[in-house]
Amino acid sequence: MLLKNYKTRLLKELSNLYDSQEIESFFYILLESYGGKKRIDLALNPEMEMDEIQLIKWENALTELKNQKPIQYIIGTTEFYGLTFLVNENTLIPRPETEELVEWIVVESRKSKVERLKILDIGTGSGCIAISLAKNLPNAEVFAMDVSEKALATAKKNAELNSVSVNFICADILKLLTFDFLPSTKLDIIVSNPPYVRNLEKSEIKPNVLEYEPHLALFVEDTDALLFYRKIAQLAKQNLSENGMLFFEINQYLGKETVELLEDLGFNNVLLKKDIYGNDRMISCCIKE
Repeated sequence: MLLKNYKTRLLKELSNLYDSQEIESFFYILLESYGGKKRIDLALNPEMEMDEIQLIKWENALTELKNQKPIQYIIGTTEFYGLTFLVNENTLIPRPETEELVEWIVVESRKSKVERLKILDIGTGSGCIAISLAKNLPNAEVFAMDVSEKALATAKKNAELNSVSVNFICADILKLLTFDFLPSTKLDIIVSNPPYVRNLEKSEIKPNVLEYEPHLALFVEDTDALLFYRKIAQLAKQNLSENGMLFFEINQYLGKETVELLEDLGFNNVLLKKDIYGNDRMISCCIKE
């Protein structure tokens, strides 16, 4: 079958679920993943065909797209902060807003006069935050924690894939009383993108997220939506260096509440930032005035 004809088929069969621009994006992602070809290759050779083995892959992908499975899970990879990451049902799909959080940390870290930064990423999932920081901050020793052994297995593969060294720890942050797995020296940066979507917000979540991405990494109870932020902040007070910083990705509806929580716990210079979509999305703070 001609690839251009299969593109027409995708547009026809998926039009009731996705807009045409998104379907075209799917087509070119699959073209590169399954055939190693880019948009320009098809433009230069519009009569390009797929063989029978490729057709089976495309047919399977079409079925999964009809079931609203995320394209990243279908091909098994995604791009984040200029790097390639393996993703699967055990890990959240990294999002552009989280890239902004990483960029913020990179910028602030490069201002630091600390020769050897120590960074801890809590709830690392695919490892996208920890690995991106390790890749862009060569003077950093990076630790990454998650409660899921399966997520950590993927994160370890991603560290190898991107040629960085990260120290991975399997632990439940809610059960820790101290970071006894760390060296005696204090941390310069603690970062977390913890579960923050309340159950009451499930109606806003698209089926491709709700049905495929791990709920363990997404949802918190409505009655205590800031549970992870409180616990992490309490441990951060014990383990941050004098000039250390705490960074969070947050629930866009709970910016004010998260700021108040951190201030009540004694943090200073609490800064709330919006993401590219204009939503309250990330916070930094420190212990020192």
